[in-house]
This record gives sequence, structure tokens and C-alpha cells, in this order.
Amino acid sequence: MADKLRFELVSPERVLASDDCDMVVMPGEEGDLGILVEHSPLVALLRPGVVEIYQGDKIEKRLFVSGGFAEVNPKGCILLAEEGIPLDGFAKAEAERRLDMAKRDLADVTEEGPVKDRAEHAVKVAEALVAAFA
Repeated sequence: MADKLRFELVSPERVLASDDCDMVVMPGEEGDLGILVEHSPLVALLRPGVVEIYQGDKIEKRLFVSGGFAEVNPKGCILLAEEGIPLDGFAKAEAERRLDMAKRDLADVTEEGPVKDRAEHAVKVAEALVAAFA
């Protein structure tokens, strides 16, 4: 029996986390998911939000993901994120600026369709990023 969970968080640009940890809490589409060692196999969609990596009962690392999916299998948990941001080096003011820009971009969209869908998603992601600092 393993006593640590093998966890990896990967974005298109880089590996953001590759840790042996006690627990990971991630923003599932249907609600937050707490993953411990020997969790049952699972594939889940993720919503924009914060991933918390625990060592013992303390959060060691917090990372923001804009969405993606997670797979839990006997080897551990891998999270494939559309975008990932380590929160320890990111300022709340930058998150607020990103939200303002996303809202302006959405206001400029005049027609329904994929462009508006992307703009609405960008606002949703930016709102979740700002909420990560609350």
C-alpha cells in the first residue's frame, strides 16, 4: 500500500506540478473533488478554479486551472489543464486586470456564435481567477 499520492498537473506549456502528496483537491465540473492515495479510478471534467496540493493537513501549493480534465488510476492522478497558473507568483491586481479585459472583449462581440462563446468563457475563467484571491 502506497502512503503518498502521485500527482501531476500538466498544461500545454509545461508541467506545473509533479509531486508525491497526501491529498489533492480540485475543482470538478460537478463540485470539488478530494483525491487521496488509492482513490477509485475516475475521469472528471474540471471547471475554472484552484487546485490545492496537501502535505499532511496543510496546503503546500495552490495552482489555478482554467479547466481541463483529471484522471485517477492505480498509478496516481494526472490533471491536464487548458491553462495553469501558480498562485504564489501571481498578483490579485493582474487577475482583476484580466477580468476587466475579458469583460471589454465580451462587450465588443455583437453576434451570437463561437466568438461570443469564447469571450463568455474568458470572463468565467477571469472571474474564477479573481475569486482565487478572496
